[in-house]
Amino acid sequence: MPPLVFGGHGFRVAGGAALFWPKHSALIVADLHLEKASWFAARGQMLPPHDSLATLERLARLIEVTGAQTIWCLGDNFHDDDGANRIGGAAASLLTRLTGELRWNWITGNHDRALPDCVGGNVLREAEVDGLILRHEADPRELRPELSGHYHPRLAVRVARRSIRRPCAVLSQSADGSGRMILPAFGALTGGMDAADPAI
Repeated sequence: MPPLVFGGHGFRVAGGAALFWPKHSALIVADLHLEKASWFAARGQMLPPHDSLATLERLARLIEVTGAQTIWCLGDNFHDDDGANRIGGAAASLLTRLTGELRWNWITGNHDRALPDCVGGNVLREAEVDGLILRHEADPRELRPELSGHYHPRLAVRVARRSIRRPCAVLSQSADGSGRMILPAFGALTGGMDAADPAI
């Protein structure tokens, strides 16, 4: 896990799309978009219905590798406000186990502004931990160090006449320690926005 310093704190990049914060034994992810496939299926676009389980199994592996005791999910945890009521089977069982065993924190996003109690853990609009702001969408007025998601940044590179696109984090940081980091989407069925897009 490569080291990374942000906002005066040491992190490690975990699994290519998450941050591990050793000081707090915390794993930080963004944009799980659980139950995205079932949302599309209800509207006639059939996708493989395994996205929630694939996302949660990937997260469970990172929890095991890092030894994380606290989880921060930075919004768009479910693809819509009703997603938590649709999740079922092995995905629901795994989510129940994880939220029961760990200090689980859900930051709400634009896709899931109202999470029901059945998701477990704590539901927050945003949080401040040791001077770092954790929220779903970056606030351009924020002067404190900020971790967010929302944009699903991706980087495209050309290698041997081939274009390769991969999720990435976008980081800006000034000498005084302020700045922001936008994490890539963690969910199995999430697309991405070019990291050079003016919105980012």
